[in-house]
Amino acid sequence: MSSELYSGFSDVAKQAMMQPQESMLEVKNKKNKLYIGIPKEVSFQENRIALTPLSVALLISNGHEVILESNAGQAANFLDKDYSEQGAKIVYDTKSVYEANIIIKIAPPTLQEIELMKPHQILISALQLSTLPAECLHAMLRKKITGLCFEYLQDEGGSLSVVRAMSEIVGATSILIAAEYLSNIFNGKGLMLGGITGVPPTEIVILGAGTVGEYAARTAISLGAEVKVFDPSIYKLRRLQNNIGSRVFTSVVQPIVLEKAITTCDVAIGAMRATGGRSPCIVTESTVSRMKPNAVIIDVSIDQGGCFETSEVTNHTHPVFRKYDIIHYCVPNIASRVARTATYSLTNIFTPILLDIGEQGSIKNVIWQKSGVRNAVYIYEGHLTNKYIGDRFGIPCKDLDLLIVSNR
Repeated sequence: MSSELYSGFSDVAKQAMMQPQESMLEVKNKKNKLYIGIPKEVSFQENRIALTPLSVALLISNGHEVILESNAGQAANFLDKDYSEQGAKIVYDTKSVYEANIIIKIAPPTLQEIELMKPHQILISALQLSTLPAECLHAMLRKKITGLCFEYLQDEGGSLSVVRAMSEIVGATSILIAAEYLSNIFNGKGLMLGGITGVPPTEIVILGAGTVGEYAARTAISLGAEVKVFDPSIYKLRRLQNNIGSRVFTSVVQPIVLEKAITTCDVAIGAMRATGGRSPCIVTESTVSRMKPNAVIIDVSIDQGGCFETSEVTNHTHPVFRKYDIIHYCVPNIASRVARTATYSLTNIFTPILLDIGEQGSIKNVIWQKSGVRNAVYIYEGHLTNKYIGDRFGIPCKDLDLLIVSNR
């Protein structure tokens, strides 16, 4: 190619460079460094912790800072050195933890814990709306806290992610608890839960076809037990059948059929939940009195009042009592019995949310973009945004979407 042709290209390039060019604006990094505090739980027999050491390592590798109260993870068998080796700062006074911008814990905050909090802090915890004290709510509103109750966190499919995860654990664990109390070690009937060749299987009745009932049924079937499931909803019973993948005895709550099943079974699991208020009490004291001697009742719904008329709240230290020679296990917080497994399940939900807050620059952006997180907000910058709480305490409730839009 001739030199004249090359010079022609050069002239064209020079003219192009003389044309007005686009102005390259600086792209600001939205990332925000988080300062996350994990206090030690003070609630009775709460053994779980929100984040595992490996989740802490992931947060720290993304530029965030984590401060942990000493022995916060001990009940779940996570030691201080496990966290410190991953970069967490261990402190020995609770007040130092509450210097963090984000507080993440399991149990609802007590009034003493709220007093330690800073104005405009972010709190991620359980709330237990049915037992929320008015003074705790007003204290959080005064400090302009942004509060997320993890019971209302939703996943991409619209399911309550934490509630479902804990329900899976509780359902499976309830059958293992029943197996313990059927054995001689706990002064039970001396039965093996399940069946072997030539020996009839144990009979288990499950009240409720939700997540707890489904995972209880799965575990019982896998151990070889004969399972019967009762629920008022045909839809839930059909869903349970399809999810389990095998045909089990299912029935709507017909009093005569239910009474016959309860009085002949070896184990009865109460797993019926109420959307608000008390769980339905569908097994009378008279029916319980006619159950087999040394049969076992596991009332998972005891935190909402229980499914059995004879149920009374117990705890992990004294988990059972006998009435009519029937063993009653009525511990509200069964997930804390397997705290390490529960912690792994919880950290899988919380860690991505914390990473999102850092990536998006603020909790406000995450609330705006993630409907599942937005569903969990009950206080935003000191404004009550949960209608149920507002109606209960007579406090005006504001629309969260409008609050966020007005601040954008």
